[in-house]
Amino acid sequence: MNAAESATSSQATARARVLRPLSGLRGGLAEVYRVLHAHPELSFAEHRTARAVAAHLERLGMRVTTGLGGTGVAGVLANGDGPTVLLRADMDALPVHERTGLPYASTVDGAMHACGHDMHVTCLLGALELLALGTDSWSGTVIGVFQPGEEVGGGAKAMVDDGLFEKTGRPDAVLGQHLAPLPAGTIGYHAGPALAATDALHVRMFGRGGHASRPETAVDPVVMAASTVMRLQTVVSREIAGNETAVLTVGALHAGSKDNVIPDEAELEISIRTYTEDVRRTVLAAVERIVKGEAAVAGAEREPEITPLDSYPVLVNDEAATARTVAAFRNHFGAAAVIDTGPVTGSEDCGIFATAAGAPLCYWFFGGWDPEAYAAAAATGTTARDIPSNHSPYFGPVLEPTLTTGVTAMTVAALTALAGEA
Repeated sequence: MNAAESATSSQATARARVLRPLSGLRGGLAEVYRVLHAHPELSFAEHRTARAVAAHLERLGMRVTTGLGGTGVAGVLANGDGPTVLLRADMDALPVHERTGLPYASTVDGAMHACGHDMHVTCLLGALELLALGTDSWSGTVIGVFQPGEEVGGGAKAMVDDGLFEKTGRPDAVLGQHLAPLPAGTIGYHAGPALAATDALHVRMFGRGGHASRPETAVDPVVMAASTVMRLQTVVSREIAGNETAVLTVGALHAGSKDNVIPDEAELEISIRTYTEDVRRTVLAAVERIVKGEAAVAGAEREPEITPLDSYPVLVNDEAATARTVAAFRNHFGAAAVIDTGPVTGSEDCGIFATAAGAPLCYWFFGGWDPEAYAAAAATGTTARDIPSNHSPYFGPVLEPTLTTGVTAMTVAALTALAGEA
């Protein structure tokens, strides 16, 4: 056995030792997940979740800081010399009414963990517990970060601006993961630009109200908004090159309150996803031109208002760190369970931690859907219809092997980085 093979064997042995207690932790972690799922909290209102997380970290003997960026929590586990590795989970839920029918479904009307953040929190707590129990198998410092406000794009920045690194130390590597509509037990990754940048816009279009029976006396903002929505669909198809990627979605349109009243204004909310600054500028300029142009054509007497809302940068996975982490995943889970998903048009602000620290980032996905159900849908080409995606009111991952996979993946990635491999 050469030196490289010996090192790999030694690392595999250390991983096995650290992961050994997981079987005894599963029951407690599953209950943590069920409680979190039943009690979702919206962005920057994660008070109950933050208290539960802080209490759990204190029981592990970690040095805990609360109130970071509002409701963020960070715990530090120092264990001698070695790299400092930041492990991140987001905590917030979405304003979605749950329709999964699960016995532990949301008890909060109009709020739901429809994106898996409850699973992210649970898996990170599990990984930190394994690392705390297995300190004889690694050295260095682990920072567990539980972030608020990911869904509105401000949580990571808020924690950094609030002095996260001054309180925890500056990491040498940043690791994060996200639940995805993939078969449970699988890991997805992509090196380089992995998740898109997002720009969310709020648009107000102003007409002149009147009676529905006399539209000639009004400037109808409903028609103005409808025309704008349809025209916006041409931005990607007619202004973005075929070898570039952009997504433009009008996610909300609000106007009027009664059938026989033409309202004074209409509101749109627009989501834009891009990977390059050139494409981003092109799409934003096109949106502004179309919104203003449609208002002018309709005879609006007041120019529309376009207000930026959420914004996320492109998430870029470090090539070398990703290669080393993926090699460790393949070694542990098997090559068939680890797939390159390609770039994903969803967005994430986890990369802000890495950028602010000047550290490499590795961010991956883990599946949450019953493998047999997923395989059946894939066989009939109906995964888009039959496998609920993130943000769906039917988003309800199977507890196992999802939980075990998420805890294991975060632990394996952490140990790889602590060994100086990521």
